[in-house]
Amino acid sequence: MGTYDRRTFIKRSVKLAATVATVRVFPAHANPISPPNWQDTSHPFFVNVRHTPEVIAHRGGNGQWPGETMRALRGAAKLKVDVLEIDVFISADDKLVLMHDHEVKVTTEGSGRINELHSDYLTTLNAAHRWSADGKSRPYEGVNVRLPKYQDLRVPLLKDVFDEFPDARMVIEMKKADKSPAEALSKMIRERRMTNKVLVGSFVGKFMNEFRRLSPEVATSYSLSKDDLGRLISGRKLAEGDEADPRAIQLPYQLVTQETVRRAHARNIKVHAWTVNNPDKMYLMWNRGVDGIITDYPGPLLALLDRLRSA
Repeated sequence: MGTYDRRTFIKRSVKLAATVATVRVFPAHANPISPPNWQDTSHPFFVNVRHTPEVIAHRGGNGQWPGETMRALRGAAKLKVDVLEIDVFISADDKLVLMHDHEVKVTTEGSGRINELHSDYLTTLNAAHRWSADGKSRPYEGVNVRLPKYQDLRVPLLKDVFDEFPDARMVIEMKKADKSPAEALSKMIRERRMTNKVLVGSFVGKFMNEFRRLSPEVATSYSLSKDDLGRLISGRKLAEGDEADPRAIQLPYQLVTQETVRRAHARNIKVHAWTVNNPDKMYLMWNRGVDGIITDYPGPLLALLDRLRSA
């Protein structure tokens, strides 16, 4: 599994098991092509899909480069991945910051919780401080991110990512935190004209509800909230004609079956499997018909799909 965060994986897998169980018990439709009262995935984010399955670089490709850094995002972009996947928190001064964990000590040399820290401090931290490609060595531990050769390893702001990759498609996860990033994220997506280029998700139901209310035009994925799971089971929309309904579901690959994918597709829901780092599992997900594969190793996945570009 490489450098994948096993603690987070286990916790999420337990929570998502219930979600997958509900998907499996969806009643079958006589005509699965056009099920009644279910959202259409003709949102521009999906209309622009060029390949199936899509290669989604988890944290920018955290197995190949230090995740949630400009170095990772640039590396993934150079490989021509389909989608960049990133995580966001909001700082004490209301700036959107890329990071996987609320406690900055998990990946950097700093300390404290992002919501309580100023962005001026956060952007001086080395986001690669604890990164390891082999699980042993830490090649960037202690480096000075003020030096030009290491500046792409500092903790980045979302605005800088949008500015550098204005044409990239992205999956953005609002991480569990003490403070919601929904309002700031909604505003920035609109200001940077990324409305049709992002898919926003979160495991926090209240964050998703707030974001959908503010940006119903932006594609979102299912959360683990009671309301979302109720819609998933029943097919109930937020409101008749409401474009804010979820367009995708993201599941741990261990819980993805061909039947899960078939039932989701019958209701026009895209299925993304995470976090798939083993080549055999990549092939399995491809064979099961998922729409996207979220991986720390976009290079090997692109090679498997015969789409690898020279980096």
